[in-house]
Amino acid sequence: MASQAEILNDGRFSCVTRDPRFWEMPEKERKIKIDKRFRAMFHDKKFKLKYTVDKRGRPVNYTSTENLRKFYALSESDSDISEDDSKERTERKKKKKKAKPKGEADS
Repeated sequence: MASQAEILNDGRFSCVTRDPRFWEMPEKERKIKIDKRFRAMFHDKKFKLKYTVDKRGRPVNYTSTENLRKFYALSESDSDISEDDSKERTERKKKKKKAKPKGEADS
């Protein structure tokens, strides 16, 4: 087999290095961006399937949610919003827990 450098120096294949169709896709563009409406698919039981073998019969040790994480990503603006929402939810839960014993003492 010829080495990679020999192939690139060959005149027949020199256009491959300059042609954007053959460039590798950047990591940021590889995943499809989805908004916060669909973030439940990463942790919902309806979307989780446990595979034991792949389509060719080889044993597999991953679930369908790992595949989802490989191909989909939350959009940047929505992930920031979701982080803020989660912080607000935890603060609300803390406030409710603190307020709940006071309400129970009154009744």
